[in-house]
Formats: sequence, C-alpha cells, structure tokens
Amino acid sequence: MSRIVVGLSGGVDSSVAAYLLKEQGHDLVALFMVNWHERVGNITSACTWEEDALIAKMVAKKLDIPFNIVDLSEDYKKRVVDYMFAEYKAGRTPNPDVLCNREIKFDTFMEEAMKFNAEFVATGHYCRKREIDVNGETMHQLLAGKDPNKDQSYFLCQLNQNQLSKAMFPIGELLKPEVRKIARQQNLPTAERKDSQGICFVGKVDLPTFLQQQLQPKVGNIIEVPGKFMAKKKLLDLVEENYKKLCFSFPYKPWNGEVIGEHQGAHYYTIGQRKGLNIGGHKEPLFVLATDVKRNIIYVGEGQNHQGLYRKGLFVSAEEMHWIRTDLKMKIGESKEFDIRIRYRQPLEKGTIHLKEDGAYFLFENEQRGITSGQFAAWYLGDELIGSGVIV
Repeated sequence: MSRIVVGLSGGVDSSVAAYLLKEQGHDLVALFMVNWHERVGNITSACTWEEDALIAKMVAKKLDIPFNIVDLSEDYKKRVVDYMFAEYKAGRTPNPDVLCNREIKFDTFMEEAMKFNAEFVATGHYCRKREIDVNGETMHQLLAGKDPNKDQSYFLCQLNQNQLSKAMFPIGELLKPEVRKIARQQNLPTAERKDSQGICFVGKVDLPTFLQQQLQPKVGNIIEVPGKFMAKKKLLDLVEENYKKLCFSFPYKPWNGEVIGEHQGAHYYTIGQRKGLNIGGHKEPLFVLATDVKRNIIYVGEGQNHQGLYRKGLFVSAEEMHWIRTDLKMKIGESKEFDIRIRYRQPLEKGTIHLKEDGAYFLFENEQRGITSGQFAAWYLGDELIGSGVIV
C-alpha cells in the first residue's frame, strides 16, 4: 500500500475520498490548505477557512488519520488573485478554479505534500486517471468523472504529465448521490454539508466589490447594438476567408450603435452578463456582447439570442496551447476534429482545431454562445481531456 497525502477541504467529496483510501489500507496523512485570510467586504458567505479547517480536522479524527495545516495564502495571492486582477484589468474574464488547480493544488500544495514522503496526492475531484503505454513510455490520461453532472475534468485542464503522475482521484468512478450515501453511512461530519460555491478557496464573492479593491471605477458609455447588425452570409464568408477576423474580434463597428446609458468600468463586466446593467425600457433583457477596456465601452444587445452573442470560432495563441497528452500534440499545418468545451458544465461541442504558426483556430460545427476572452477552451477525444488553452 502507498503513503498518500489527501487534501481535506472540509467538504463531503474530499472526506469520502479519504475514507475510501483508508478502507483500501493506504497510509494516509490529511493536509488542509489555507489560501485566503482577508475579510474586507468581499466575502459574502458566512463560512471562513477556520470553520472549514475545524470540520476537516473532525473528519480526520473520525478516520483516525494525522491532520496538518499548511498556509499557502502568499502563493495563492501572487499566482491566482493577482492574476485575476490583471486579467480583469486587461478586459478578460479569467477562471480562478483552473488557475488554483494548476498553480496551487497540484503545484505548491503537491510540493508540501511530498514533504510527508508521500507517493501520491489525493483530492475529491470528480474525474479519473488512467495509465497507458505509448511506445514504451507511460502516459497519464485525464478522464471525465463518471457523474456527468459533476465532472470536474475541465477544472484540471492545465495539469501536466508530472502532476498527473502523482495525483489520485478516489471518487471519480462515483456519482454524487453515492458519495453522499457513503458519507451518511460512515457518519462523516461533512455528510450533510452543502457544496462550496464561489472562487476557489475564497468563498462566494460579490465580484464587482472584490474587483473594486484593485480596479478603480471609471464611468463609460453603454452602447446598444442592433439585433441584425451583420448578415449571416458575411459571417460565413469570414469563416472561409480569414479565421482571425472571425475568431479574434467582436464583428461589430462601434459607430453603428446607440449610447443608452453609463457604466462604472468596462473591466467589471463579462460577455453574456445580464445583471448589473440597470437599464430599463426593453421588452427583453439586455446582455453584454463585448467590452472594450481601452475605450471603456460596453456593447449590449437585447435578447438572449442576439446575434452578437454567437460566434463560429475562437483563437488560442501558440504560447497558450497546453497539451496534457504530449504524444498527441498537433503539428503546424495540421487540422483535427475534437469535442470542445469553453466553460464548466457546458456540453461538449464538435469542432476542428486548425494549428497555424501563431496559434490554434477553433471552428465549431454550430455557433457558440458567449465565447469569452480569458476563459479556457479544453478539447477532448471521447471522455479523455487532451489539452487546453486560454481564449484570446
């Protein structure tokens, strides 16, 4: 049996992961990470890390395994929170959960875990891992969790082979109700605890308030874009003639719209956002179609099916292309079909990746709603996550 450090978060998933490993006879050590201390107006949930740590400690005691706490808040601020602020300032919408996994859970936290002479680090993620032989070399596959409603492979889309080689996902084969059932049967302290929400290890956040700690309000115009501002034929022509025109930019010229209000800063908004515009007089709700942080303009459109919310493709720059399966890395000039996901819990969409010198151009079979700069596009073959990249 192996010596394993299990990351206990105070939630039911990691608790059951620890229980299953204990039942298998492994030598376990529980490690709780502290990533956030501040409570200055930005945390709206009552839950604090102290409460999480107390419950995690109770789980460890119930399972009779050593319990330890490690403070990673300094690294978390530099590598996740500061990155978030920089991305929002640049007009992009980052995914802190993906960053937290890449930079903290499977990097800094994993380093701390290895100090306990661990062979593996286990977490409560709903995903699976499998090893295969490729020309005499072991490759680690990252597979979707068995529960389609809880699959968290997308959040791990930036992991590499070295990180996966040390990772374990004990509940990946289970459905969420099965996890709850095990927790209740074993009388674990987390059995009835609700799942955490909000930013990874920070809590439920009022995002504008959170951002205002670093990004100053700045009044700008809200411009409404007509519903049919571009003919479909022209949009299809762009696909054939020039990928980049379609993938890079919002296909709209600002002088075609009408100023209908003001906002407090374009960097506070994201594509597809409905709340926070505070503008009435429309039959259907307004949605953010695009933001321009340089000119401090927000473009909006009426109705959830507004043409400006849909795009045929996206672009990932060459330096942002990340391959989990390094043996399947495409060559420049190649095109290949994948199942693609542009946000957590979104159904996989059929598309083709065209790899050029400057990066990868993704073209979908069906137009996609709300493609957002700064988010991650992840591509799959079947239930295996092959790679990912930051959307330009």
